[in-house]
Amino acid sequence: MESEKPNFGAIMVYFSKPSWAFLVLLFTAIAILSLQISTKTILPFQLFPVSGAPKQPDIASGSDHGSCAGFFGELPRRKHVMSIKDFGGVGDGETSNTDAFRKALVYMQRFSEKGGAQLNVPEGRWLTGSFNLTSNFTLFLELGAIILGSQVPEEWPIVEPLPSYGRGRERLGGRHISLIHGDGLTDVVITGQNGTIDGQGRMWWELWWNRTLKHTRGHLLELMNSHNILISNLTFLNSPFWTIHPVYCSNVVIKDMTILAPLNAPNTDGIDPDSSTNVCIEDCYIESGDDLVAVKSGWDQYGITMARPSSNIIVRRISGTTPTCSGIGIGSEMSGGIFNVTIEDMHVWNSAAGVRIKTDKGRGGYIANITINNIKMERVKIPIRFSRGSNDHPDDGWDRKAIPKIEGIFISNIFSLNSTKAPVLAGVQGASFEGICLKNVTLLGLASTATWHCEFVSGCTSAVFPLPCPQLQNNGSSPCCL
Repeated sequence: MESEKPNFGAIMVYFSKPSWAFLVLLFTAIAILSLQISTKTILPFQLFPVSGAPKQPDIASGSDHGSCAGFFGELPRRKHVMSIKDFGGVGDGETSNTDAFRKALVYMQRFSEKGGAQLNVPEGRWLTGSFNLTSNFTLFLELGAIILGSQVPEEWPIVEPLPSYGRGRERLGGRHISLIHGDGLTDVVITGQNGTIDGQGRMWWELWWNRTLKHTRGHLLELMNSHNILISNLTFLNSPFWTIHPVYCSNVVIKDMTILAPLNAPNTDGIDPDSSTNVCIEDCYIESGDDLVAVKSGWDQYGITMARPSSNIIVRRISGTTPTCSGIGIGSEMSGGIFNVTIEDMHVWNSAAGVRIKTDKGRGGYIANITINNIKMERVKIPIRFSRGSNDHPDDGWDRKAIPKIEGIFISNIFSLNSTKAPVLAGVQGASFEGICLKNVTLLGLASTATWHCEFVSGCTSAVFPLPCPQLQNNGSSPCCL
C-alpha cells in the first residue's frame, strides 16, 4: 500500500475537496475568532520540576522557528556503510531475512565507537522477524524498499514487561518484542527515501478479535532507555499494536512520517511517547484504529512507583483520522506524570474525539501545563473530552486512593465543524481537575439541544460557542486564562 505524503502547507490536508458551504463557514469562523497565532514556539514553563534531573536542551530552539527538531542537528555521516545484501538478504518477499538482519546488526555493533555504521535496505520486499538496533547507527530504506514483518509468531520473541506497566498491556506476563527494537542506545537514525516498514499485523489483530492472544502484541518500532533518536521520511503500515513507542527515552524526533492501519485495526496507535522527555513530533499523516498520538507514562501502581514522567513534548502539524479514538490523547496510562506538552496545528476528521484526556481512579500521577492550540476538526463526534471510569487496571494491587491531579490545561483556537456531541469534561470525584482554560473555541453544527457535560472540573472560558458548562462560565476572570 502506498500513500502520497500530504502537503502540510495547505490548510486542508489529505482531505476531500470541501464544499462551498464549508468554506463560507470556515472563513466566517476565522473572522469571528480573529486568531492570532504566533509563529514562535515557546516551551511552557515547568510546573513539576524533577529533583536531580540533568538540564536538557530546549527542543523548541533552533534557527527554524517552524520546527522543534533543530536540537537533533544534521544527519550523522557513518563511516561504515553496508547493504543487507552483504549479509545474504533476499528481497523477494518470501525468503526469511531474520538471520540476515540479526547478523548485520551484530556485525555493525563493532563500529559503534569507530565512526558508526549504516545499513542500507535496497528496493525489494524484505521479510523478517524482529531484530535489535545498535548505537551510532542508521537504518536507511532506499526508494522502493519494504521491510515486512514475519507471520511466524516465534520470530517475535517474548520479552519482559515494562517496569512501569508491571505486565503486558493486554495480557499477563511478558510481551512480544517489537519488529524493530532497541534498548540503551545512543544516536540512532531510522530514515530513508520514503521506504516502507509493514508489520503485516492482520495475523495479530485476528488473535485479538478471536480472543486467542496469549501475550501482548508487539509494536512496529520500540526504543527503550535511549537518547538522540531520529525517525523520519518513511511509511509505517499495519502495526500489530502501537506503531512507534519511545519509552524511557530522551531527545526524540519523529517527523515527516506516514502511518497507516485499517481503521478497524485494534489498538494501532500512531505515535506513543511514554515516560520520555524532549520529544518532537511534527509533519506526520496518520490513519489508525486508535489515537493518532497518545502521551503516556506508566500504569497504576507500577507507573507511580517508577515515577518516570513524560515531559517537554511538542506535537505539531499532525493530520489524520481514527473512527474509534482521538486525534491527540493524554493517558490513560499517566501514573508517572505528564507535564509541559504543547500540541498545535492539527487537523482531525471523521474521528470519535479530537482532544482527549484520559484518567481514572488508581492512576495517581498528574497532568500539568498542557497547551493545545489551533486544532481544526470535521465530523468529530466529541471535540473535547475528559474521560474516566475505564476500570482498566494491571492487577488487583492498584490503589483505590490513588487519584490523578490535573492542573493547567490551556485549550485555544479550536474550530470544529459538524460535531455530533458537545464537549464532555468528566473529572474524577475527589480529584483535582483545576485551571482548565478554553479560549476561542467554536463548535458548529451541534444540535440546538446539545449541551456541555461537566463534572468535578473547574476553570474559565473566553469566546466559547456554544455556551460552556457553568463550572467554566466565569468569562475569563479566573487566573487560569491569564
